Amino acid sequence: MARIIYLESGMKNWWKLASVLLLMYVIVMSLLTPLGPGISSVSQEKLHMGKNDSISIYGYNTDFTVSSKGLEQPVVWLEIGAFNLQADTIRVISKNEISADFSIPYNLPSKSQTLHVQYAQGHYVLPNAFRCEEAGKDNIEHDDCEVKNPQYLNNGMVFPNREILGETIRNLMFHVPMWFTMMLLMTISVINSIRYLSGFNPRYDLIAKEAVKAGLLFGILGLATGSLWARFTWGHWWVSDTKLNGAAITTLIYMAYLILRGSVGEEQNQARVSAVYNIFAFMILVVMLMILPRITDSLHPGNGGNPAFSQYDLDSKLRMVFYPAVLGWIGIGYWIFQIRKRIAVLGEKTQEL
Repeated sequence: MARIIYLESGMKNWWKLASVLLLMYVIVMSLLTPLGPGISSVSQEKLHMGKNDSISIYGYNTDFTVSSKGLEQPVVWLEIGAFNLQADTIRVISKNEISADFSIPYNLPSKSQTLHVQYAQGHYVLPNAFRCEEAGKDNIEHDDCEVKNPQYLNNGMVFPNREILGETIRNLMFHVPMWFTMMLLMTISVINSIRYLSGFNPRYDLIAKEAVKAGLLFGILGLATGSLWARFTWGHWWVSDTKLNGAAITTLIYMAYLILRGSVGEEQNQARVSAVYNIFAFMILVVMLMILPRITDSLHPGNGGNPAFSQYDLDSKLRMVFYPAVLGWIGIGYWIFQIRKRIAVLGEKTQEL
């Protein structure tokens, strides 16, 4: 009989073991998966219209010396709107450096220039690599060049290498799931606040309170991992970004929820005021984290016109770690919430005794 109860309990809690295993997988894959080849930088940011310019291109985890049957040496070109300008000559300096010479026309259709490099290992892009500077009056005639179709080769299990992000792309598995977990717990909290207001059952108020406490833990972790990411990608621990400021305001509003609870003495009044405030706090959360970043400028990927991570993840290898990370962190968050709830219930029963 005891064995049957034990087995039933184990089956009921299978998701806890699954969450732990998923997070172990996520941590190992996040830290050990190499970053794919990509363009890390160029020797200059300006090109001079009407002049011949020579630029050095530096790769990360690349091997420009590798050739293939259809591509004996790298092909380099600039994408300028609908116009493509191919390099006149290309020299392979080392595995991680090539040099390309361009004859820059005097009148370019756009000043925003994206650098493309294609070689045996694949096709890599550095958006907005250059801006043009007028430095001469000798117009160099150029026809739109024909470039090979982009090829995205299978380089094994690697994370996509994109400008600015670099190795910090691994933080995606920790930073974003923190906010998903927080939003789930805050949703559980507001639902129970509404249930409390509909019947004034104190158990629902207890659940709402413990869900907020568990959610705040993940909100603070989300702010910390976001600040760390901002330091290495944007150069500052904090920038005035709509989503960053909204996340901070939301966290502070939920901290105020706990302060408000402590400031009201009588239990029923405390529960009623807290439940109403919780509904207000959840509405602010939705506005700050889900609505405002989509209608205003934001530095975050996927907001303010910036490309989302789905556009980086061309071969879906990032998703193979990101989706388990979301499920694993949500499972751990819900587990923490359940533990807190049981401790609170036990505390109430102890006081009744």
